Amino acid sequence: QVQVVESGGGLVQPGGSLRLSCAASGSIISISGVGWYRQAPGKQRELVASIARGGSTNYADSVKGRFTISRDNAKNTVYLQMNSLNPEDTAVYYCSVGGAFWGQGTQVTVSS
Repeated sequence: QVQVVESGGGLVQPGGSLRLSCAASGSIISISGVGWYRQAPGKQRELVASIARGGSTNYADSVKGRFTISRDNAKNTVYLQMNSLNPEDTAVYYCSVGGAFWGQGTQVTVSS
């Protein structure tokens, strides 16, 4: 059973930064595409950023230029660096590995 664990969420002021981590058991991250999703209250879950096995990345228009997804295969971890956060970024952020394995999510709240 693959376990996926997100961490790094919290409360941050507008304009601040956070770095989320997605760790998975075994070496599955090194052979899989990984996506970061988020779900705000009353809204559908949306894809924020993804990184393919080969390293190519994609971002939602709403986060381009502010968020960066990266991976460290040696640590079986994918990161989401989030800068210039605004209240609209408030959501539970989820990591999906290979489109099949999901973590429990980490809460990000952007508020003054």
